[in-house]
Amino acid sequence: MKHTHILGFDIGGTGIKGAIVDINTGSLMTDRIKVPTPDPATPDSVGQAVNTITRQLGYKGIIGCGFPAIIKKGVAMSASNIDKSWIHVNVENLLSKYTECPVYVANDADVAGMAEQAFGFAANQPGTVIVLTIGTGIGSALFYNGILIPNTEFGHLKFHKSIAEKYTSNLARKEKNLNWAEFGNRLNEYLQHLEFIFSPNLFILGGGVSKKFDLYKDYFKLNTTIVPAKFQNEAGIIGAALYAHRIKG
Repeated sequence: MKHTHILGFDIGGTGIKGAIVDINTGSLMTDRIKVPTPDPATPDSVGQAVNTITRQLGYKGIIGCGFPAIIKKGVAMSASNIDKSWIHVNVENLLSKYTECPVYVANDADVAGMAEQAFGFAANQPGTVIVLTIGTGIGSALFYNGILIPNTEFGHLKFHKSIAEKYTSNLARKEKNLNWAEFGNRLNEYLQHLEFIFSPNLFILGGGVSKKFDLYKDYFKLNTTIVPAKFQNEAGIIGAALYAHRIKG
């Protein structure tokens, strides 16, 4: 039997969010529950937090999870904005153990992109589409004719003597006390760099700052169409549930 209501998790550098999703519509069937990401965000502490939300929702069934790392066959090959002890951990096995449910894990930005590709502005878009999640870092999802090319990590491109997410993420905006004009100009620089490399048809901006899109959109000087994500900060939860459905639904 196909599951249509699936628990999705979005594990980020500052918060862990979960909700049950109707994967036919992309709508949340429960309130979104959010807890702070533990500090340090070790495998055990994150596993306990995921289990807490699962039990709070009274859920039993398959679970999808977006995780801030390069994920290959369920294993974390990097650790972005979480504890480095995650590297080489089988995230699927660990979270399955804590929740006592089958858990299916993919890169957090990739699953956010899946939500936009299935139900949002990337749906039926030909050519190259880049979805960026701008929060503690910068996640990325790259689609070509609707097909995901996973684990792109465009936030880690070399940029201004460091990497892009150190220059223009939401965390960088807060740490450097940037106003919206300064942030918009920095983000425009980065988007122009991606535009030069990939010649996309569409940029979609997700993550926390997508809700503030109107405050910085006038600073973009791009040839590419750019829109805020339809699902804003809920895309990761929706896409995670969708991913689990596609793998095991």
